[in-house]
This record gives sequence, C-alpha cells and structure tokens, in this order.
Amino acid sequence: MLFVANGISMVGNQLALLAIPWFVLATTGSAVKTGITAFFSLVPVVLATFFGGAFVDRLGFKTSSVVSDIASGLAVVAIPILFSLDLLSFWLLQVLVFLGALLDAPGVTARDSMLPELADEDMPVERLAAVRQVVERGARLLGAPIAGFLIALISAENVLYLNAATFGVSALLIGLGVPAIELTRDEEEAAPKSYIRQVREGLNFIKLDKLILTFIMVALVTNLLDGALGSVIYPVFVNDLYGSSVGLGLIFGVSGGGAVIGALLYSWLGQGRSLRKIYLAGFVLIGVARLVLVFLPPLWVVLISSAIVGIAAGPLNPIMDTVYYKRVPAVMRARVLGALRSFAFMAIPLGVLLAGFAVEGLGLQLTLILTVGLYLVTALALVFNKRLGEMDRADAA
Repeated sequence: MLFVANGISMVGNQLALLAIPWFVLATTGSAVKTGITAFFSLVPVVLATFFGGAFVDRLGFKTSSVVSDIASGLAVVAIPILFSLDLLSFWLLQVLVFLGALLDAPGVTARDSMLPELADEDMPVERLAAVRQVVERGARLLGAPIAGFLIALISAENVLYLNAATFGVSALLIGLGVPAIELTRDEEEAAPKSYIRQVREGLNFIKLDKLILTFIMVALVTNLLDGALGSVIYPVFVNDLYGSSVGLGLIFGVSGGGAVIGALLYSWLGQGRSLRKIYLAGFVLIGVARLVLVFLPPLWVVLISSAIVGIAAGPLNPIMDTVYYKRVPAVMRARVLGALRSFAFMAIPLGVLLAGFAVEGLGLQLTLILTVGLYLVTALALVFNKRLGEMDRADAA
C-alpha cells in the first residue's frame, strides 16, 4: 500500500511539474517568469526537507505523510480556483506554489523513511530501493505523458485540480492501509531532546560520513543542471521546436520509462556487482546521450536520447538509497534523509533561475551547450574520485 500511495502522489507531482511551468509560459510568454515560478516551487523543498526531518522523527512517519498530503493538496487546488475567479496575480501564484511544495516535502521524507522496515530475507533493502525507484520513474512514465495530453485537452489550470485530488487519495491510502511503524529507541534516543539538538545530530552524522558527503557534492552540480533542463530549458525547447505540450510530456515519459527499465535491470542483475562501476557508468552515459540536444534535433532523436538517459539514471538513486538505508540509524532516519535531500536539491532553484535568464540572454542553443558540457565534465571527473570505492562497502559504519 505504501508503494501504491507513493506512486499516486508522484503521478500528481508529475502533473504539477508540467502544468505549472506550462501555465506560466502560456499565460505570460516569458521564460524569465517561468524560471521564477520554478524557483519558488523548489526553494521550499530545500527548506522543508532540511528542517522538516526532525519533525517527522517526532511526529511519526505515518502521521507526517497524511498531514503533509492534505495540506499540500489544499494549497494546490487554490491555484485553479483563484484563477477561475480572476484573483490569481503572478505573485500570489508564487506564494501558493511555495506553500504547496513546502508542505509536500516532509511527506516525501516520511514515506521514504518507512521503507527499510518493510525489508526481509525475500525482499532485502537493495531490492526495495530499486522497487521504490521503479515506482517513482513509473510515475514519470505515466504522469508526464498524461499531463502533456491533458494540458492540451483541458488546459493547465484544470490539470491542477487532478493534482490536488492525487494528494487526497495518497493521504487516504496511507491513513487506512499502512500500519504505524514503532521504532526501538535506546535510552539516549528516548530521552526528550530539543528540536535544534535533533537537527544538529543529523548534520553531525552526515559530516562524519565522507562517502555521503561525496554524494551530496555530486548532487549539487548535477541537480542544478537537471533542474535547469527539466523546469525551463525543456519547456522552451519543446515550445520553440515542436509547439505542443504533448512533446514535453513524451520526453519526460520516455525518460521515466527508461529509468523504470534501468531500475528493474539493476534489481535483477545488479546484486553482487560493483556499485561504483554501475554508478560511474550511469553518469557518463547520461552526459554522452544528452550531447545530441545541442544540435536541436527532431523529436524522435530527443526521445531516443531521453530513453538512454532514463536507463542510465535508473540504478543511481537505488544505489545511493541503499548506502543511506544501511548507514543511517532508523531513529534519526527522517532528519538525516531530510538533510540529505535538502543538500541535494539546494542547487536546483539556482539552476532554474539562471536557466531562465540564460535562455533569454544567450539563446537556447548556447544554453544547451553550456548545460550539457558541464554535466559531461562532472561525470568524467567522478571517474577519478577515490572515495567512491567505499560504495562497495555500503554497510560499513
């Protein structure tokens, strides 16, 4: 039931991921305003995942997930309602986008934190991490093309009603179908602690783990570039070259489908193999596959490239999640995972903001050259990073 609820919530997020930027682009015609909106949808993710983890540890995984879904759904549904009443100014839209993302992020952390307790001999944590990735990427496979077609059919603002409904369904499934998880706490953990102390404990844990610190640095760079591509560059790219939101949905959908295949292949064939080699191969292949974008090719070429990117990306998050789940104690899992995701997403708002100005100032093609070139350089630099050798000792304390 956890995976079903998570999948529905992620489909809803895919609807918002396409509907909100397309809504702004269609109503304003401005890449800068599209970038600003994406910025306000991503900054709260950084704040909420960092500061919300300790609250999730205190409140409990299940309760946090339900409350988060309901609150975020209310913020999202306010957007089309106010638009229909002609009361939605550009800056009020930014406030609602900010609140929707702020309230959603702790729920994502809570659902992720539940996962290791489902592990057993038949389904070890490595496979559960891969299944989680299949669900997430499967949501992109279904959600992105559906969003593209629905935006063209019923408009972006009406798609947001469906987005709000997915939050309600997710809250209902978690509330009724997932049992509360009771964690065993030692005497020190059971003692009352201040919120600040709990946050500090999570940060201290991360600081002492050099492999996790390396993951964070890689994510800062690659997420900046991925955020720029997904939230600004791809919408402008598709609008300028193909003129339809359907193409945007297909690109994200094909990438999601490829990632499902990649995660399934990793779950099936990756056990016992070098995590480092799979991790490095994935990043390098993503950078090489994206080189074709700089030539502004026809849609079918972009779809092939997106499929390759998805397959290569499929194993990456399960590998990193496996490391996290094995190293982080359950009683501080939410605050550590929240901080990790906050650091990982920290560069995305800057990336989408810069992308909007870069597209208008430098042009689409030069922006693509810079973005893809930086990604490829980062991927190649990982080959020489010696700390990644610890990935094959992921359960070391």
